[in-house]
Amino acid sequence: MITSPAGEPQGLQSTVTLGGGSGVGLPAAVQSSEGVYRTSIEDRQRIFGQNILPRRPIRSLLQSMWLSVKDKVLVLLSICAIVSLALGLFQDFGTTRPQGEPPVDWVEGVTIIVAILIVVCVGSLNDWQKEKQFEALNEKREDRFVKVLRDGREQLIHVHNVVVGDIVLLEPGNVIPCDGVFLSGHNVRCDESSATGESDAIKKLSYQECIALRDRRLAKVDPDSPVGDGESTSGLDLLGHTDCFVVSGSKVVEGVGSYLVISVGTKSFNGRIMMALRRDSENTPLQLKLNDLAELIAKAGIIVGVFLFVSLLIRFFVELAKNPQRTSSEKGVLFVQILIIAVTVVVVAVPEGLPLAATLALAFATNRMTKANLLVRVLGSCETMANVSVICTDKGTLTQNEMTVVAGSIGIHAKFVRKLDENSARASSEDTSGPNARDFAIDLSDLNKIFTPQLAELLNASIAVNSTAFEDVDPESGMPVFVGSKTETALLKFAKDLGWANYKDIRDAANVVQMIPFSSDRKPMGCVVRLPDGNYRLFIKGASEILSRKCTRHVVVHRDEANNVPGGSGVQTAPIGELEEDNIQRTITFYASQTLRTIALCYRDFRSWPPNGVQLRDDGEPEVEYDDLTTDLTLLCITGIENPLREGVREAVAKCKNAGVRVMMCTGDNPLTAQSIAQQCNIFTDGDIIMEGPKFRILSPDVMKAIAPRLQVLARSSPEDKRILVEMLKERGDIIGVTGDGTDDGPALKTAHIGFSMGVTGTEVAKEASDIILMDDNFSSIVSAIMWGRCVNDAVRKFLQFQINTNITAVLITLVTALPAASKHTALSAVQLLWIYLIMDAFAALALATDPASEALLDRKPDRKTDPLFTVNMIKQIVGQSTYLIIVILIFHFLGLKILGLHFDNSTEQKHQNAVVQTLVFNAFVFAQIWNSFNSRRLDRKLNVFEGVTKNWCFIAITSIEVFAQILICLVGGAAFQVTRMGGKEWAISLALGFVALPLGALIRLIPNEPCERIFVMLRLLPKPEVQPTMSPDVELGLGSALNRMRDNLGIFSKLRGCRMRGSSFVGSRSAAPDPDGPHIVSAVLAILEVVSDWRKTPDPAGFDPSKSSTAV
Repeated sequence: MITSPAGEPQGLQSTVTLGGGSGVGLPAAVQSSEGVYRTSIEDRQRIFGQNILPRRPIRSLLQSMWLSVKDKVLVLLSICAIVSLALGLFQDFGTTRPQGEPPVDWVEGVTIIVAILIVVCVGSLNDWQKEKQFEALNEKREDRFVKVLRDGREQLIHVHNVVVGDIVLLEPGNVIPCDGVFLSGHNVRCDESSATGESDAIKKLSYQECIALRDRRLAKVDPDSPVGDGESTSGLDLLGHTDCFVVSGSKVVEGVGSYLVISVGTKSFNGRIMMALRRDSENTPLQLKLNDLAELIAKAGIIVGVFLFVSLLIRFFVELAKNPQRTSSEKGVLFVQILIIAVTVVVVAVPEGLPLAATLALAFATNRMTKANLLVRVLGSCETMANVSVICTDKGTLTQNEMTVVAGSIGIHAKFVRKLDENSARASSEDTSGPNARDFAIDLSDLNKIFTPQLAELLNASIAVNSTAFEDVDPESGMPVFVGSKTETALLKFAKDLGWANYKDIRDAANVVQMIPFSSDRKPMGCVVRLPDGNYRLFIKGASEILSRKCTRHVVVHRDEANNVPGGSGVQTAPIGELEEDNIQRTITFYASQTLRTIALCYRDFRSWPPNGVQLRDDGEPEVEYDDLTTDLTLLCITGIENPLREGVREAVAKCKNAGVRVMMCTGDNPLTAQSIAQQCNIFTDGDIIMEGPKFRILSPDVMKAIAPRLQVLARSSPEDKRILVEMLKERGDIIGVTGDGTDDGPALKTAHIGFSMGVTGTEVAKEASDIILMDDNFSSIVSAIMWGRCVNDAVRKFLQFQINTNITAVLITLVTALPAASKHTALSAVQLLWIYLIMDAFAALALATDPASEALLDRKPDRKTDPLFTVNMIKQIVGQSTYLIIVILIFHFLGLKILGLHFDNSTEQKHQNAVVQTLVFNAFVFAQIWNSFNSRRLDRKLNVFEGVTKNWCFIAITSIEVFAQILICLVGGAAFQVTRMGGKEWAISLALGFVALPLGALIRLIPNEPCERIFVMLRLLPKPEVQPTMSPDVELGLGSALNRMRDNLGIFSKLRGCRMRGSSFVGSRSAAPDPDGPHIVSAVLAILEVVSDWRKTPDPAGFDPSKSSTAV
């Protein structure tokens, strides 16, 4: 790209200075007709560089560990551990010890240091693994292919393999991979707003065409100015929104063409911008919410830690006054122990694992979603999928996208069918009277028998020339395949099956003078070619119901080949009258009712170009306007293209309905085809509404909202219709997921909460605008996305329930047992707390965040985005489990000797018996948390907490490690963990106390939610439930806009009723339903108004288009 030192694209004058288009492309050394040769690719990559941005550096494992070590709380704890180690060494080896007492005071300091290292290593390993997974995801996002001209033929290559000198072929929807100079094309316009900020589409012309346009306009502005230096006179004002530069990162809005690549990778315009904008990924909304929660809990933990430290310090000074004969080393040890226990409480209280759990869940989910053909581009979309209530899908996700011409009509009367013997029902409708009497059926393979050579050549040229699809070799099978639009590939396969001349030879020989690229606004696609006899011919194809209305003649084919005598143009034609028009419409309707997509192929001949009396556009390309070309067409053929439904689509739609997700279909097909497909998928049922896009978009907002609950199919819809539909559904409070594949689908994909683009048939523009890419274009993948979205949210809630429970019990137990003056030790020592911290933080985050998605997640309605992180079931478990464990631990801590019947005769025995009790308490606490991790796997009220556990090998492995490590600690931990060996009785009691957490969880689930919810709301553990209607009030009552305003003005009556209802126990419940008497009262008022004032209710929405409503039918 020609740029200034500041990196801004330069104007046409800079190109002139460098010698024009040939001067700019001189280093590329390539022929525009052949492209790059394979033998020169390595040299070009070595000299000009590769089209790859340097990999974003990620933190190594050691760097992640260093960042973890720098945590302020861990640094303080490390300092305390080092001081404890120093004092312990001094006491053990620098002072005289009592006879028989082993020198183990140094062990606690070493154990804390080792525990800190383990915590740092495990946490860092989780972070490093997460970074690696996201790096792989980012590489997958860049996995796309571009069409280039190499070795004289069109090829698909990976975007990273594009080199300087490549000739890249442009089509609508492409995202420009590299900078370059435009060579040739037809009506190419690019959206460069993301690259240069220019909001208007920029028309692309070759360098020579830009110079000619500039000179023509300069001559009009200043006839006396010398031609050639207009750039200095008027700059870009002469060219307007036109240039010859193709900027990387911009998007092709319309047109087809080619350009020469002159800069790649970091040397391209977009590459430099991307390198400058590189930064760490932003947190998702769920991560931000968890960060806020973690910060709040951390503040509470710090307050508790400071309170504990101050309280213990006061007791330390009191005891110091009572026993002043203690040595300085003993005083120092006691002070350090106080500091260590206080800091450890803070470490345990700070829930650093909360954001980690969300990140791990997202990393795990996105990795699994990629394997399920879902490429996540925006991490936040995983969370939003849990809230989706409506899916607006294209037909492309419901069908196989393997299109085949299976039926059709040559002209009007010759009806052909693929495998006629097996599919005779597709031959014709039951009505064979009137104009249909001349219809006859023929097998597709026998078409050549009734075609004249001129007609076969005309039809083949119409298919081959008016197409951008091409034949390539499948890298996996090695077989030739057609690449491009599925409709165009179906037509090319149709021509190939009939044994007609190779499309490439016809396309190369065609002298194209104007292209009409496909546009969602006008639908058809065409091209004008110069014929060998000097005349010109327009080939055009598109939606049959649109083009058939523009036709005035049709080709004539007879059953008897002898009657197929060519006319003056080489093909026999006849005019289209009312009877013929009726035949055409019946044919289209007949095919559409069989879910066949109907495409019309038409042509028109011109004696001169441009046609007489037609004004050309003055924008650098001497082209004729579309409307001036598409009149007086001749109908060549109507093809019925079959696109079978994908396997499992009907089941997937049923799963969505079961999950409370409504499925709608937006398609460009005619209403009959759309309705037939929707009925097969069970999207459209009796009483539902199907409307055409043009009729939908002119409805008032009130009417749109009125029909919204029953509108299931939007046929003949444009991307703008889809965007309007999405906006309307969002206003109703729905969370919308939308699929799209075209360039113009970008606004709808951006407007929706979740945008799904097609990975196979979708344009690069659609993929850039989407949040998730369906790599297989399959609707079932959307169902998987819903499951994984709910799985991510559930994983975070599972970990939240587990960690908050452990936090509360560990902190409160330590606080309560440390304060009484009679207690010399806390129930849980600093090292034991660090082991518990490791279990509840890093290990639990990894175990609970890796539960796979299951179809059981689809058995509930979607969550609302306003729902709190904590649910009633979660709070019940947290309160119940914490209460049980705190009571049990405190009882055994203070009364354990009596309960166990342990006696002692001297201080040594007393110390041992206290150690036994402390070991029992510690073991019971840990095993209670292990069993509670199983409880945390269920967030609903079902009792089977082991469901699906065998599918989560990570959970099984981590639980096994925890059990093995805990047993090992109790057996050989000794002074390091301040435990001692227990007898069989103590082991049985501790394991039983821990196991009680499992059945207790089941009992807690059986407690009704309603009274608990009222208590939690009263205690402000939950926000007050908001009673939100599932549908708009307008929909429920069927009122017009005038009555809506009247109802709002009379709202005082509902407020008076509300005062009486507030005393009801049902008000304030999330499951509260609207008063059943309400609609009857309003209906009565409306009936009175209707009689007195002649008001009318809004008519049945189906009445807007009776012919398109199943209710009216």
